[in-house]
Amino acid sequence: MTAQAHVPTKRTAHPLVAAFVRFVVCGGGVGLAAGGALVLLGERMPLVLANAVVTVVSTVIATELHSRISFRSERRGWRIHLQSGLTVAVSYAFTTGALLTLHAVQTAPSALVEQAVYLSASAVAGVGRFALLRVVVFASPPAPAKSSALTRPAVVIAA
Repeated sequence: MTAQAHVPTKRTAHPLVAAFVRFVVCGGGVGLAAGGALVLLGERMPLVLANAVVTVVSTVIATELHSRISFRSERRGWRIHLQSGLTVAVSYAFTTGALLTLHAVQTAPSALVEQAVYLSASAVAGVGRFALLRVVVFASPPAPAKSSALTRPAVVIAA
């Protein structure tokens, strides 16, 4: 009697996990590049203007990357950019609200506490943004419903 050899099976990540990892890598990469661009532009123009330019351009680039890489969507056009921009605005409002709440509760929080609140709120906002982008912005169009009614060729074949 011989023992069966254990043949390892190739494990692949769940599609949702793989999409989330791609989302984090694409978004994180754009975020790092945006930080560098902000430093460069901030030397040549007012920081508020530089931040606005970098935010718009990085959001457009991140949306394209998320469309093509993170979610592998066929959807294109300005509508997805507008919808994605709205998710950025909601994330901004959420992180700002978290910081304002911190400052309302604690008048002089340490930099460490402030960063912990900001990064935690950013993580929660990022997960929410991922969900909205996946379910709303880059959702696959619904498959056409199969009709259970007999079609003409089916009737002809049946006859």
